Amino acid sequence: MFPKKIALLISFLLISIVSTSQTQNSSKTFLYQGRIDKLQNDQVILIGTASSVSFNFIGNECSIALQSVDSYEHHNYVQLVLDGKYIGKIRIEKGDVQTFPIKVTSNKKEHRLEIYKNTEAQSGNILFAGTTAKLTTISFKKKKKIEFIGDSITCGAASDPSDIPCDKGEYMDHHNSYYAYGPRLSRAIGVDYLMSCVSGIGMYRNWNDENKDEAIMPDVYQNLYLTKDPSKPKYDFAFQPDIISIALGTNDFSGGDGKKERLPFNPEKYVSNYINFIKMLYNHNPNVQIVITNSPMVGGEKGGVFEDCLNKVKNAFANDKAHKAIQIFKFKPMTPKGCSGHPDVADHKVLADEYAPFLKSLLHEK
Repeated sequence: MFPKKIALLISFLLISIVSTSQTQNSSKTFLYQGRIDKLQNDQVILIGTASSVSFNFIGNECSIALQSVDSYEHHNYVQLVLDGKYIGKIRIEKGDVQTFPIKVTSNKKEHRLEIYKNTEAQSGNILFAGTTAKLTTISFKKKKKIEFIGDSITCGAASDPSDIPCDKGEYMDHHNSYYAYGPRLSRAIGVDYLMSCVSGIGMYRNWNDENKDEAIMPDVYQNLYLTKDPSKPKYDFAFQPDIISIALGTNDFSGGDGKKERLPFNPEKYVSNYINFIKMLYNHNPNVQIVITNSPMVGGEKGGVFEDCLNKVKNAFANDKAHKAIQIFKFKPMTPKGCSGHPDVADHKVLADEYAPFLKSLLHEK
């Protein structure tokens, strides 16, 4: 019933249909959200952070089929929500498609299972290859929408050492996208969300690269897979958010690893790239409200320079009557408690609690 070899995936990708908005399959039994690649037979590639597939079913059990797929074989993770309750994450080992049993303990006649990609696009992709569930129709309410563009902080990377300690395992072992500040606050204020984030990435340079060997966010954003790979589909901009939140700068201001050559921060290049990036976003999302943020990880003298840069970006659009005025949000300084200097899950709750009222007010919610 399910494909057993990654080689088969290639044939599926040749007939894939790109989709990045909240969509259903033709029988309205599956709901897809986030950066995903729709294949045939209701199979999808979960690409971006917290991208998801959901379905309703009857009965007290079913199984789901998943596969970790990438240019090299390694494990990956998804997180599961059953009947609105978070039930944890499961590890998908490298190799063939694997099946995972889902058991229901409640007495409800109909159940909903939501499957969220726990890791980011750069940690590899996950194939949802189907389910044995007795499916029923799934419906969704039209909600306001927020897109979160950012780096590892936005992705919820290095935030969760609960299963594997920070000094053990691999980078993807410590992700927790479901409890990252963007998805968390979106659930709290009742909006749909899209995550477009990449660890280590910046607006004009990355954490340990001067835009020589690695792509920056303006290079990869318009690719569905957040990569420069020309064989991958283009991003279709179908989501059309009410708000786009941009949190990029932590890596631009970073000193790198202290070994590789690192040039002084270039405010002119940062501001110029930021302005051009926003112009691109406006071109595809003409009615959007853009919010640009500082970083809770950048303080002191750098924090002052950061704030000055954001003000320059905002002021560059001061006479733009075609779009809503750019807003700036300032996170409070934070001493992160996660892995390798990142916020942990509890820190993300703090960030979400800070940011949610601001975004909610922009959406004119009561």
